[in-house]
Amino acid sequence: MFKIQTLNKISVIGLDKFPRDTYEVASEINNPDAILVRSADMHEMALSENVKAVARAGAGTNNIPCDKLAEKGIVVFNTPGANANAVKELVILALLLSSRPAIAANKWVESELAGKGDEIAALAEKGKSKFVGPELKGKTLGVIGLGAIGNMVANTAIALGMNVIGYDPFLSLKAALALDHNVKIVETLDGIYTKADYITVHVPQTNETKGMINAQSIKVMKDGVRIINLARGGLVNNADMLAALNSGKVAAHVTDFADEALLNNPKVICLPHLGASTPEAEDNCAVMAVKELRDFLETGAIVNSVNFPKASIDSAIPAGGTRLCIAHKNIPNMIAGFTSVLGNAKLNIGGMIDQNRNEIAYALIDVDGKVDDEALAALKAIEGVINVRPIYA
Repeated sequence: MFKIQTLNKISVIGLDKFPRDTYEVASEINNPDAILVRSADMHEMALSENVKAVARAGAGTNNIPCDKLAEKGIVVFNTPGANANAVKELVILALLLSSRPAIAANKWVESELAGKGDEIAALAEKGKSKFVGPELKGKTLGVIGLGAIGNMVANTAIALGMNVIGYDPFLSLKAALALDHNVKIVETLDGIYTKADYITVHVPQTNETKGMINAQSIKVMKDGVRIINLARGGLVNNADMLAALNSGKVAAHVTDFADEALLNNPKVICLPHLGASTPEAEDNCAVMAVKELRDFLETGAIVNSVNFPKASIDSAIPAGGTRLCIAHKNIPNMIAGFTSVLGNAKLNIGGMIDQNRNEIAYALIDVDGKVDDEALAALKAIEGVINVRPIYA
């Protein structure tokens, strides 16, 4: 029986994917095998030694100490792409709201025209000139980051009649093939900054991307540019953004990350992190997270981990055999150590894969027979091994 602890409210549609005869799922549970989380902060959370994996029902993992968990052999999963359509739709809304001041117009109608009776229609016609804004069609959108979300944004913008330029130094073949052929790829960020009327950012927050939208980058942008950030708050230097808004260099800024400094500025629209706040996205993220945990716990496979390499063996565990899941340091002679221990135990290796991600590596080894406690202890004793988990057929 596998035990799964939930730290937030997780979609029932996702949780129902756990077979009740082999999984126990609860928010209060002792010694869980794995944890399902959305936004709960895990940085100061003490985990039991039994925890093998953490799955984040969403893309960002800033609330999880991924490197610290990797050192303990705990795999951290996320769900890239599961909420992509929800975020894409909000980006399109943000583009429209950055152009057409519909929110300000609504506030004006409610505050200035209330109680005017039969005069409302005439007063509305007279006052509407205050709320003129440009159309998206024919304008140039710069998309920074062409992963699942950026890809969908770019394609939808093409369908809306925009010219789209994209930048992504890590563009995958799969993402490239999914892009509309009218999307123009540029080689540098300046290729976006100097040409785009609208800019939307879709990259993770790292040491390299933090504060990437700042006074220096804004300086080379077109006058009157409109900037959308629904990715991570730290990507934009808010002080520099406010200065650019006040000078008129930036015409509008829409962000999904509210900040005291940005509030009550007529050129800023702050949203309360609504990107993935749709029932469909929550369901999709939960379903994907549950599948990742089940595959890992039941077969040892790792897909969509942010701190471990991707690894899987296509074939089933041999009848009467054992699949060894070994987290270890990425150092020389590890495989030789594993095969030596198994050879001494007179266990035949039927299949093996070993992958690495920076300092962490992960091996899956199928053997014809049950690996006893003595052999498991010998594997764990190898210098550089973090943990060993057997899965018996």
